[in-house]
Amino acid sequence: MKFKVSLILSVFFCFFGLMNAHASERYFTYTYEPETMPQGATEFENWVTLRTQRNDAVEQHNYNKWELRQEFEYGVTDNYTASLYLNESYEYFSTKTVDEDTGLETTERTRESSFDGVSIENRLMILNPATNPVGLTLYFEPRFSGEELELEEKIILGQRVGDWKWALNISHATEWFDDFDAKEGELEFTFGLTREINKRWHLGFEFRNHNELPEYKEWENTVFFVGPVVTYQRENWWMTVTALAQVYGKNYQNSDPDGKSNFELEGHEYLNVRCIIGIDF
Repeated sequence: MKFKVSLILSVFFCFFGLMNAHASERYFTYTYEPETMPQGATEFENWVTLRTQRNDAVEQHNYNKWELRQEFEYGVTDNYTASLYLNESYEYFSTKTVDEDTGLETTERTRESSFDGVSIENRLMILNPATNPVGLTLYFEPRFSGEELELEEKIILGQRVGDWKWALNISHATEWFDDFDAKEGELEFTFGLTREINKRWHLGFEFRNHNELPEYKEWENTVFFVGPVVTYQRENWWMTVTALAQVYGKNYQNSDPDGKSNFELEGHEYLNVRCIIGIDF
């Protein structure tokens, strides 16, 4: 119920903003661009991410996880932008079991919604891409949810060349969970390239490599995603959508727990789809 209410409020704020806004576009959803907002500018962004499909080998049949983020962004200076995020998620999957004596199959369904805490994003532009060969921005985001704490850092590079625009992110995060008794490191590389088709449309692709390091004692897995990204923009709003398919994954610590030698489905999915709608106020 809480997740549905949040979704309704997100849609309300988006369409309320469309009546009054003039937006500054964002051309990727997994890859940040180096530009920051002008001083005094404010923006609302609504994020919806669907992570879908694992398999029966990891006992997560028809896996779907919806992640919502509501972002309120403010240009503190021309080179420094701060954002407040509210994070929520809803997870669903089923587990099939077969009784050894009767041979009958039973299905147990798992549904869980959660408030995943508050994030404060900080972006400091070191090199402006408008006046330098390559733009450079440093990123720091803490997230706290009572029982969990995550600290994320990024190096953001990017530039526009004619009708083309590219961005590269190098990211590291540490998450403490189980009442801070356990921790996990994450290392991620993302890249996006897009081209202006006309004044309304941009079309390109994004690449993502994600790695998990439990307790920083082992390199648990690596996963590669790639897929198209499209941006549609109007005078007062914009929307960007990315669909990433897993093209290769490897679990280093277990002998293919998902039964797939070229995929990693224990902690990742076949397909990730993300949509961001942005409105400037």
